Amino acid sequence: MMKLAYIGTYPPRECGIGTFTQNLAHAMLENGKGVKEIMVFAMNDHNQKYSYPSEVKLSINQEQQTDYLEAVNYINLSGADACILEHEFGIYGGLSGIYILPLLHRLNIPLITTLHTILETPSYTEKAILKEICKMSDKVVVMSHKAIQFLMEIYDVPKEKIILIEHGVPDIHFDKQESRKEFKLNEKKLLLTFGFIGRNKGIETVIKALPQIIEKHPEVLYIVLGKTHPNVLRHSGEEYRNYLQVLIKTLKLNEHVLLLNEFIDENELFKYLSACDIYITPYPNEAQITSGTLSYAMGAGCAVVSTPYWHAAELLAENKGRLFDFNDSVGLSQVLNELLENPKILNKIQEMAEEYGQNIIWPKIGQKYAELIIQVLSKPKEPMPKKENAIDPLLLPPFSLVHIKRLTDDTGIIQHAKFGIPNLKEGYCLDDNARALLMVCMTYKQKKDPLALEFMPVYLSYIHYMQNKDGTFRNFLSFNRNFLDETGSEDSFGRTIWALGYLLGNAPNDAYYQTGKLVFFDAVPNFDSIKSIRGIANTMIGISHYLRTNASDDTMKGTLHKLANILVSHYDQNHTEDWKWFESLLAYDNGILPLALLHAAEVLEDGDISKVAFDTMDFLTEHTMKDDYLSIIGNKDWYVKDKERSMFAQQPIDAEAMVLMYHQAYVLTGDRDFLKKLFTSFMWFLGENDMRMSLYDFETKGCCDGFENYGVNRNQGAESSLAYLISHLTVLQAYEESFQLEEIKTSKGTKLTLNELQD
Repeated sequence: MMKLAYIGTYPPRECGIGTFTQNLAHAMLENGKGVKEIMVFAMNDHNQKYSYPSEVKLSINQEQQTDYLEAVNYINLSGADACILEHEFGIYGGLSGIYILPLLHRLNIPLITTLHTILETPSYTEKAILKEICKMSDKVVVMSHKAIQFLMEIYDVPKEKIILIEHGVPDIHFDKQESRKEFKLNEKKLLLTFGFIGRNKGIETVIKALPQIIEKHPEVLYIVLGKTHPNVLRHSGEEYRNYLQVLIKTLKLNEHVLLLNEFIDENELFKYLSACDIYITPYPNEAQITSGTLSYAMGAGCAVVSTPYWHAAELLAENKGRLFDFNDSVGLSQVLNELLENPKILNKIQEMAEEYGQNIIWPKIGQKYAELIIQVLSKPKEPMPKKENAIDPLLLPPFSLVHIKRLTDDTGIIQHAKFGIPNLKEGYCLDDNARALLMVCMTYKQKKDPLALEFMPVYLSYIHYMQNKDGTFRNFLSFNRNFLDETGSEDSFGRTIWALGYLLGNAPNDAYYQTGKLVFFDAVPNFDSIKSIRGIANTMIGISHYLRTNASDDTMKGTLHKLANILVSHYDQNHTEDWKWFESLLAYDNGILPLALLHAAEVLEDGDISKVAFDTMDFLTEHTMKDDYLSIIGNKDWYVKDKERSMFAQQPIDAEAMVLMYHQAYVLTGDRDFLKKLFTSFMWFLGENDMRMSLYDFETKGCCDGFENYGVNRNQGAESSLAYLISHLTVLQAYEESFQLEEIKTSKGTKLTLNELQD
């Protein structure tokens, strides 16, 4: 016996999907084989409160992210066997309904998703969200063949995952003559349209057709039954309804058109449907993959006249209805006049609609859904394939410098972007040109990419240009090459030393080495005056890279030791038994602090430094990697000790720092668990994250700037894109190193660290 969870809107909220959710849940409970209990998790809009029935266990406020996590925890602990999601972009929070993804990612039971909207030309975000929902779903239910085509061709969903189950209709029937008598319509020919009202319904097309119809059939009455859509009401008020009323008055149709501003229950609705002669859906464009109102009209045995939107064109085929062109009031009047003048044809269409409707009543649809869930639950779970290596290079997109080329001119790399386009108004900064220098040095070392070699002097010359006489650096430069500050931040100073230190150990030629050495040593007198712990950490990493090829420089070793001791002293001052960190908060770029100590521990061979490095790394891991994916500390409010951590805004530099941190831990220990954590951290960029959205843009080859509370920030600036590329290169390096280490372990029959291997 099955216990099922449902996620969607739900009555008494006035919403078509809510009615669908309620009908489906009760149909499965009453008619579905093996269903013993239903639980509903209802979506609230704009903090509205509703008096839900007892089957609603929790309500989720649309824009409240924590409500989604509370709901999934409830579902996972409830004993539910499966979950059914009703999906429509507009009922979930965040940009294009992105807030539903973290809930689905944490779901521990099979998921069946019913798609009420499938767009032919989705936005980047809409497409990414729907693809991810389909990926996480065991089965995806659609209501038309066109929907199957779209899912396969546009969203890359495998055909075997898609199931066609028509939109259900209530098994409600009324006597036509009794209904007409009750509504005082005995002398009328009733045309009917129902549903939420808005400009996308095309009702004006019917009104404009009425004069030609009334001329031949003065007994015609057109009833539009439905409230203005809540979203329309919020943004435009009753502008559309007022427009229709003016149109009715202008065409002198007051006696022939009735706009009923009501949301009625299904019994009353089917009474109207049984009374009508012709039901009309005059939608003005084809982009309607599913129409519940159309299904209801067919289920009630109405003769339907419709524009050829996708669902109608499919449902009304084989003479089950009549079609007219979009916005074609003349064509509509001709079709309606023909049907009204030929009762036999009209009756035949009604009979065919009624015959079809009996196949889609909710008891039968409920059975189909129940059978689908039984099928899903009976299928044995396929064991996860055992990986020979903790890193799967097949999951990586091809490495590409296309976006970096787009951002780079003869001065340096542009700091920001609008989507994938360089934002020249923001100019350049030292931070990003230092990161860019590090990235191209890594790229040339690993791949011998000629484009990386071409860009290397551009970034190096920018750094040289921004250095002051005292060895410090300016940071910001306008697009017209005006200095915008006197001295940059200590973070930007440290990142520059990091890049220069790496260059000194991996320079492709002597000219670049000598230039880097000059700038590096001009900056050295400032090392002792750095106060920022992240500035210190970045500087330490640069010194460590330098010392790997200049191990005899005892003075620089002393400087590294002094800076490492500063970090250790911060740890000593702030850590407690349950808070093993350098500060009383986890802020930004957190992984850079343990990373710096791990580098120093390798170069200095200092056990005390190593212990603090691993203790803080473990603490950071505990707070960011709990569910086999990386959950970065958000930069919105950070994570102050003894308070709530911030989920937004998550930024790529934090993921990069985690990738680099775990790589250095692997270098020191040879422990393959760090390889797994490294790869898990990298997959944050590709969608293994709280939002289940890829930050990497496969079209532009850039990386988005992070997650805000509304979803992905689609701007693809230098910092984010460089963080991705540095992480990508680190994954490739770690993959190669893992095989080298395994080969030597096998040949020598002993455990060696990668550090020992390199020595």
